[in-house]
Amino acid sequence: MQEILKQSNNPEICKPLVEAVIEKAKEFEEKFGRKPAFMEVCGSHTMSLARTGVKPCLVDHVNLISGPGCPVCVTDQKSIDAMIALAEGENRIICTFGDMMRVPGSTKTLLDSKIAGKDIRVLYAPVEAVRVAEENPDKEVIFLGIGFETTIPILTLMIGEAEKRGIKNFSIWMTTKLVEPVLRYLLDAGEVNLDGFLLPGHVSIVLGEDSYKYLVDEYHISGVITGFQTAELLSGIYKLIDLALKKEAAIVNNHPSVVSKTGNLVIHGWLDKYLTECDEAWRGIGIIPNSGLDLKPEYDQYNAKKRFTVEIGEPRKTKCRCGEVIRGLIKPNECSLFGKACHPMNPIGPCMVSAEGSCAAHYQYMRESF
Repeated sequence: MQEILKQSNNPEICKPLVEAVIEKAKEFEEKFGRKPAFMEVCGSHTMSLARTGVKPCLVDHVNLISGPGCPVCVTDQKSIDAMIALAEGENRIICTFGDMMRVPGSTKTLLDSKIAGKDIRVLYAPVEAVRVAEENPDKEVIFLGIGFETTIPILTLMIGEAEKRGIKNFSIWMTTKLVEPVLRYLLDAGEVNLDGFLLPGHVSIVLGEDSYKYLVDEYHISGVITGFQTAELLSGIYKLIDLALKKEAAIVNNHPSVVSKTGNLVIHGWLDKYLTECDEAWRGIGIIPNSGLDLKPEYDQYNAKKRFTVEIGEPRKTKCRCGEVIRGLIKPNECSLFGKACHPMNPIGPCMVSAEGSCAAHYQYMRESF
């Protein structure tokens, strides 16, 4: 597998692909009088496109627009404030993904609370939170459950493990997001003109190729499922341009070694057992109906939102434009804070914090490209 991945980044393979994409994009521009425009849905795609140099190479030929696929970035400010307030309670251990630590709340971050003495732990294997609860029976252990379909199955595994061990002091603060509702929102809003979507490989492992049929059937827009290596990204973009040139709409599985038609049916079973759809608030968008998953009522004992009450006010307003970046309305450098007041050492918004954030990717790899 490592050898295959190395080949996917081999310049001898990637350079001709870059040239082919540029030629195809020129053909599109000659025909339609504009650059083709595609949205990479996933934050991992956003970072890979910047880090591998694909986006800078294509900046004059293809309009690659970052979308709402970074789970930290799309978590709305009230939810961030609530999670920080949750950490302030007594006899609690908060477990979280690392990206959450430095996301600015209205008055502080989780890192600030940790420095002040609160027990907040970054876990690289989330199921370890169940072990933490087992080892600390006198504390309430709460996992901050953010994420899309890639991460959500892990949360159900945690509930299953807590059930099996009979652990009573463990719960999850669910703030999850689903891909389909937000893509529908973007297309219905019509704020950004798109010729197709670069669809994430890892989410598609769970969802399956057939889950995107609505893009073609209802919106007549294409999507190409692809991985994260240079050659995979370029191949996916080439296929999107080709479909747009022909004015065809299709879902193309450019990641067939790991993505099936139906997705992972075992994981679908876990989700159906433990979770139910719920309305979720998105940064810069507001509430999208049935765009998240929460625990079913029979699992309320593991639902931190049912077990704990937090009081928060209205979020502090800043000039941060993360909400517009997430919706594809502006590029990161169009925010007046970008690279000035807001940078990786002093992030004002989550898009500059997360390893999948558009602003972080732009700051690290693309500031000289625009």
